Amino acid sequence: MLKGLDIRDILIIDHLELSLRAGLNVLTGETGAGKSILLDSLGFVLGWRGPSDLVRQGAEQGEVSAWFDLPDDHPVLDLLEQHGLPVSQELILRRINGREGRKTAWINDRRVSGELLRKLSEHLVELHGQHDDRGLLNAKGHRNLLDEYGQYGDLKAAVAKAWGEKERARKAVELESEAVTELRREEEFLRHAVAELSALDPKPGEADALDAKRRLMQASTRVRADVSKAHHALGREGAEALLDDAQRWLQEAAAQLNDELDAPLDSLSRVMNDLQDTLNEVEACLDAIGFNPHELETLEERLFAMRGLARKHDVHADALADLAGDLEARLLRLDAGADNLNALRAAQAEAENVYAARAAELQLARSAAAEKLDQAMALELAPLKMERAVFETRLTAAAALGGSLASLASLASFAAGVGWRRKARWQRTTKLCSGGGNGGGGGSSAVGELSTRSGAVSSCMVGS
Repeated sequence: MLKGLDIRDILIIDHLELSLRAGLNVLTGETGAGKSILLDSLGFVLGWRGPSDLVRQGAEQGEVSAWFDLPDDHPVLDLLEQHGLPVSQELILRRINGREGRKTAWINDRRVSGELLRKLSEHLVELHGQHDDRGLLNAKGHRNLLDEYGQYGDLKAAVAKAWGEKERARKAVELESEAVTELRREEEFLRHAVAELSALDPKPGEADALDAKRRLMQASTRVRADVSKAHHALGREGAEALLDDAQRWLQEAAAQLNDELDAPLDSLSRVMNDLQDTLNEVEACLDAIGFNPHELETLEERLFAMRGLARKHDVHADALADLAGDLEARLLRLDAGADNLNALRAAQAEAENVYAARAAELQLARSAAAEKLDQAMALELAPLKMERAVFETRLTAAAALGGSLASLASLASFAAGVGWRRKARWQRTTKLCSGGGNGGGGGSSAVGELSTRSGAVSSCMVGS
């Protein structure tokens, strides 16, 4: 329910605060008094399109606020939650229009877009005018009117679901067909590339590992010479021999002393053990950096082959393994293309059959509703002195859909000077209408109002 409006510097309004109560709220005034400005202001805060020059002359900006009281099950609460806004039964909308035309909007003090305001307005407010009945002449709305009267929403939902599944199946067939066609264009390349990569059989990270090993081999000649010198200096002709001599001499001297040389001998023994461990590690290093020239040549051939293939496919050498997997997958998809297409086409045919069955059920339901509507309208016309009026609902198959869905045209001819009205069933939170007129009519025009979302109304503003 709309509780009130606060308008500042909009058109001729300096400041106006309008409070509304539950029930019927009527605003009256002479032509030009500003009644329509209230609707313009409400439309502005709801994000509707309207006049561009809303700001009052001399003001820097115009501002409109509207506040609503929402029931627990109101659809706006779900919209607020979906857009990450605070959910509250008290809804406050605020929108500002600057002199330069810039517009900013807030919902419960959170900055939002005008598009979101328009989404909320679909569930908050309806606007009705004195010519609402002319909407009946718009054939685009006739099918919705019949569907609303027939009350077969579950069947419509089933048709919509079947249509969506049919379209998804059709799209899947199209995409698979396009993909297979594209793969067939490059089939020769795929088979050659997969054979070439399979023969090389690159492994992830192999190129970098080969490059590092190649660099080590190339530098190993100078490195091995230095390590060999160190091994010689530590071995039997170097430090190891000298330590053996030193140990022998100290042991001979210790035999003639008490225990003065025990500690030095223990230390020397530990040093000789460490020296032996060092010699073993140096020897292992010499074995590791030793290489066969033929091995370097073989390594370089494989590394250069990988780099050449990488340049050919414009990828890094270490990405060849992933490329091989991708190309193999594409080739398998090409080989299985016919089977996949057949399966998808079978699924498409099944979806089309389901849709056709659901659409046929809906068409039958519409035909029954149309006949019922014609009978109900005939009963209403006689008391209104419209015996000569004919109301007929015709269903015609939509050619674009192969006759599986029905479009609808409602034809009504009226005797001169006779009017009619009908009430619908469902309402929104707030209903508004504007404009004068006494509802009279003449000639062959129909008068009165028909609303597809609320009861028939006359010139008024309604707050609930």
